[in-house]
Amino acid sequence: MLGGNVDIGSFSVAKRKKQAAPEKPVKKQKTGESSKGAASSKQSSNRDENMFQIGKMRYVSVRDFKGKVLIDIREYWMDQEGEMKPGRKGISLNPEQWNQLKEQISDIDDAIIFLQTKW
Repeated sequence: MLGGNVDIGSFSVAKRKKQAAPEKPVKKQKTGESSKGAASSKQSSNRDENMFQIGKMRYVSVRDFKGKVLIDIREYWMDQEGEMKPGRKGISLNPEQWNQLKEQISDIDDAIIFLQTKW
C-alpha cells in the first residue's frame, strides 16, 4: 500500500506505510533426537558457499525455495548454540527483480551522492 512519493530532484522514491504483522510463536526443538543429519550438513555447506557478507551480521545469499531461486538480503543473529539464524529484517528478490535492481545501480548511486552532497 503506497503512502506517497518523495521527489528528490529527478528521483522519485515511493514510501510505504508500515503494517503491523502478527507475531508468530517461536517453535522449540524437541530435546530427544536432533533433527540435524548428513543432509543438514550438506545444506549448511551449500548455504555458506552462497552467502556473501555485506556488513556486520548482514548477508546476501542465493538460495532455492520451493523450486524457485531467490536472492536474500538479510540480517542474521546468533542463537544460544552460536549458530547463525536468519532474522526478520530482510528482503527476498527473484532473479528478475535482482536484475532490475542491478540495472538501476547507477541511478541509486547518483541519488546517494546527491543526498550526501546536500548536507
